[in-house]
Amino acid sequence: MKQADQIIHARWIVPVVPYQTVLENHALVIQREQIVALLPSSEVNSSYQAKTTQTLADHVLIPGLINAHSHTAMTLLRGLADDLPLMRWLNDYIWPAEDKWVSEAFVADGTDLAIAEMLLSGTTCVNDMYFNPDIAAERFAKAGFRATVGLVISDNPTAWARSQDEYFAKALDVAEQYKSHPLINTAFAPHAPYTVSDKPFRRIATLAEQIQIPIHVHVHESEDEITGSLKHYGVRPIERLKNLGILGPSTIAVHLTQLNDEDIATLAKYAVNAVHCPESNLKLASGFSPVKKMLNAGINIALGTDGAASNNDLDMLGEMKTAALLAKAVAHDAAAVSAHRVLQMATINGAKALGLANETGSLEVGKKADIVAVNMNDVSCQPLDNPVSQLIYSSSRNQVSDVWIAGNHLLNERQLTTVDVASTIEKAKNWRKRIHHE
Repeated sequence: MKQADQIIHARWIVPVVPYQTVLENHALVIQREQIVALLPSSEVNSSYQAKTTQTLADHVLIPGLINAHSHTAMTLLRGLADDLPLMRWLNDYIWPAEDKWVSEAFVADGTDLAIAEMLLSGTTCVNDMYFNPDIAAERFAKAGFRATVGLVISDNPTAWARSQDEYFAKALDVAEQYKSHPLINTAFAPHAPYTVSDKPFRRIATLAEQIQIPIHVHVHESEDEITGSLKHYGVRPIERLKNLGILGPSTIAVHLTQLNDEDIATLAKYAVNAVHCPESNLKLASGFSPVKKMLNAGINIALGTDGAASNNDLDMLGEMKTAALLAKAVAHDAAAVSAHRVLQMATINGAKALGLANETGSLEVGKKADIVAVNMNDVSCQPLDNPVSQLIYSSSRNQVSDVWIAGNHLLNERQLTTVDVASTIEKAKNWRKRIHHE
């Protein structure tokens, strides 16, 4: 008998790769951090012995969900300024609040709250963009959570840096610190075309190529952004980024609600990765991302929640349902984004966007054991004929029972193992008192 650390039997396993595969009564075999076998349960029982064995008779196993765009510490600003358009929301509420409150303690406590919420809803990896990425990285690493932390760059002085030189110096320090970390990666994170001028964008393009990290940027998020770019630069933002050398296979372009056919062709030509954030786009009335057109153009589309201040949750299961339904309505095509396709967007496509497809995003032999178990024995999922359809259109995050990251059991029967929930909630309540009453 072969030896292993863990065996997880499940009623269904959806590996995502190969596409549209659903395996019944199979098991994952895990040794250290990796998946070493995916076989029928009967074969595993006759071939392997493990230190721990778990049987999930009513569950579907899927790859850990990848939130390809968020501002995790903004959990502490949840509900601060609801029902407002983007620029008023930013200028009148969010940026003033950040100027007053963002600190190392704010980022640490907000990141912890986000980690707890994401684990409880099946997310195992996040592409984060926020201040103090050094502190966020510490919190992710402590919790055993996989993350790409954004090295924020802006023309505006913030709590993270007061000048361009300080932004870049701090960015390079964090990139160097985490260049070999097993869970933490980095990406340059110029906030948006309307907050970053040409010179820092050119510098980012050069440095990202030199140290081989992605570029994560909001782009074409609102009509105001397009109008402002045409006024100040004479071209649309995507054209400007192309001219500055920003676009390429390591570029992660977020939102993309204002695209014409030429924009889509440019994104496809440069193999740019798109991140769709449907619920935030809807809440801020920013517009509709033409998902079907981008898919038809061959663009890799991942999925993100955005921050909890504009969503107002970090629930990727809910985001998948919204993305699938919205794409159908926008394209006037009920088949525009299927349940299997949106699951792909939330897993392997996110991994591709982050340059992590060799490590995570699917349940394949040789990949890290980033796994989510969803209990389908719920009223909302009965009768159950198609587990993937029910997962996307009927299930909720409360059905996520277990989560593993790199083989570590971080959510065990709805109990977090690396995050102190009571302390995290208490700290969030204390921040609310300060922010709303001072």
